[in-house]
Amino acid sequence: MNGLLFIDDEEGVRRSVVRALKKEPYKTFTAGNGEEGIKYVEENVYNISTVISDYKMPGLNGLETLSNIGAINPEITRIILTGYATMEAAILATNQGIDGFLTKPFDNIELRANIQNISVRKRLQQFISEQVYREIKNSPGALKPTYQEVSILFADIRGFTRMSQAISPEIIVSYLNNNYFAPMGEIAYQFNGTVDKHIGDSIMVVFGAPIAYHDDAVRAVQTAIAMQKKAKKIDDKLKKKNGLRLQIGIGISTGNVFSGVLGSFRKKEFTSIGMDVNIAARLQSMAKEGEILITERTYNKLADGKITESISIEELPQVTVKGVDKPFKVYRVNA
Repeated sequence: MNGLLFIDDEEGVRRSVVRALKKEPYKTFTAGNGEEGIKYVEENVYNISTVISDYKMPGLNGLETLSNIGAINPEITRIILTGYATMEAAILATNQGIDGFLTKPFDNIELRANIQNISVRKRLQQFISEQVYREIKNSPGALKPTYQEVSILFADIRGFTRMSQAISPEIIVSYLNNNYFAPMGEIAYQFNGTVDKHIGDSIMVVFGAPIAYHDDAVRAVQTAIAMQKKAKKIDDKLKKKNGLRLQIGIGISTGNVFSGVLGSFRKKEFTSIGMDVNIAARLQSMAKEGEILITERTYNKLADGKITESISIEELPQVTVKGVDKPFKVYRVNA
């Protein structure tokens, strides 16, 4: 996914941009208006990484166009092109989630450099969740490690090692990104979860850090249910195409952990560490395909939030996991 789409209603400007970018290590495509650009992205969603749109165009303006494209694929770097007369509107656009803006007339060298800088900044933001990025931007001190209650969700693909041994690395990468990490990450985002990290084919999501809500445990379970439903739909499509499967197990634990920016001088990350992180990972490894296993503390939070009235939960025999002295209760949520 490294193509660039340039949208402008003036053919001369489109030709000029194509000439300016012809030596860049990506393909440049063009569209004459917002509707045409949106359609192109829909049909080539995994081939476009950057979209530049003129602000003033007949029909949809640039901001409307880029907003629609962001809804199709939020990973796309979206840039507004504007004349100095509409600079205020361009600045407003960046405040509304657009990744950057360029001004015209433009110098070719400056154009290439600015596209690169905006794209790199966008890629760096992908290493942390949107919630964490906003916290860093608004108050850097807010991300100091703190001891707080969170709900930790771990999801993992069943049978992944066996599949990966029989399929080429290129297909596995596409499978993971397009059918697993992207859709599951979007679900976590919709429920205000912070995707902490990807560990192989596992996803760790934190609810309650860096921003805590009263219903963190409830949203963690709602996320797990939505993930299992989405995985089932994707699995049905995959097995009809190429034999790949998407069957996942999920574990959730609620408790007090340390959350914050941790790491060395050269590599830092926002993460959570503590016993409940380990317990969530252990429950995930115990969960069968399609299962969601949760701890008693998580279950009690659900009961407080009345969610147990709308979903089916059953108590399982107590389990013993490494690192925990005594057996403890486990519950299965039926998605």
